[in-house]
Amino acid sequence: MEETIRLLNLAHEGDRQAREQLVMNNVGLVWSIVRHFSGRGYELEDLYQIGCIGLLKAIDKFDVSFQVKFSTYAVPMITGEIKRFLRDDGMIKVSRSIKELGMRVRSVREQLTNEQGREPGLEEIAGKLGVSREEVAASLEAAAEVESIYKTVASGDDQSLCLLDRLPDERAEQEQLMNQMVLKQLLEQLEEKERDIIIRRYFENQTQSRIAADLHISQVQVSRLEKKILRRMREYLNP
Repeated sequence: MEETIRLLNLAHEGDRQAREQLVMNNVGLVWSIVRHFSGRGYELEDLYQIGCIGLLKAIDKFDVSFQVKFSTYAVPMITGEIKRFLRDDGMIKVSRSIKELGMRVRSVREQLTNEQGREPGLEEIAGKLGVSREEVAASLEAAAEVESIYKTVASGDDQSLCLLDRLPDERAEQEQLMNQMVLKQLLEQLEEKERDIIIRRYFENQTQSRIAADLHISQVQVSRLEKKILRRMREYLNP
């Protein structure tokens, strides 16, 4: 720990060798995170390079006065950089021909619906347009509205659910392990009382009123504390 702090201080003063040494010292950490993102259609070496960008950001932004290990700070920075890359690079791209076919498909579907009084099948639409069923299906899927995974779809009891909460994930075990790893780092940054509130609210599903009674404070105070803690966690994850 002392050696890491020494190198960090030197790196912050512009010492390139110290910065490079910190990267070398944390190669294993970057790879341990990168491996959780295997099977996404990207070379692990490419993801490693992205992870190193997150590591360099962690080196530059780490405050040596923090009472935490550097690796604790670096994990969410590295993970966040990789996730941002996968999110931004994975935007859906639809060709012009598919878009044009989609417009024709919607027009014909509306026409046939009005004529027959029912929803036409893919075979009927394809026959009308002189294209294959597969092309019709592809154009309809491409034309579907792309929702933000963070769009709120339900709320209640001062909590909300977004689409991300409802999406099935083929890599559920990997994601769960990674999320647990990042969450552990974030919780370690909190004071005991703050950590207790978050654990009781989000792991034990206790109400704010129940926590307020146990802590001998008002429900409004618990609500304010919770928002403050969550804001700090978000800022820590995405500085």
